[in-house]
Amino acid sequence: MTLTAMDLVAQAKQHIVEIDIDDAKESLETSLILDVRELTEYTAGHLPGAFNIPRGVLEFKIGSHPDFQDKQDAHIIVYCQSGGRSALATEALNKIGFSNAVSMAGGFKAWTDSGNEVV
Repeated sequence: MTLTAMDLVAQAKQHIVEIDIDDAKESLETSLILDVRELTEYTAGHLPGAFNIPRGVLEFKIGSHPDFQDKQDAHIIVYCQSGGRSALATEALNKIGFSNAVSMAGGFKAWTDSGNEVV
């Protein structure tokens, strides 16, 4: 059986924690915010305080990023454009030892559609 990208996202969502926009807003001050979109998407607008590490290089770059050294205690909110890449990224983070990574359901689109701040 061949899996589609959406099949992989659905499988990832079975193994991760997703939070809604309201929970993400409440946690902005106490969490690291990780934008896994491409750099061009990030520079066009992102959540306040978000760090950008694109999904395609996440596993290779996160270990050398100074803000992501505490795998056990760091609370990380991961988002992308609509929630697919962030689900896959959150699953990958869990696999490499980040215990408190969550995916923001609906992604940047849901964030902006709700009228939240973008920088």
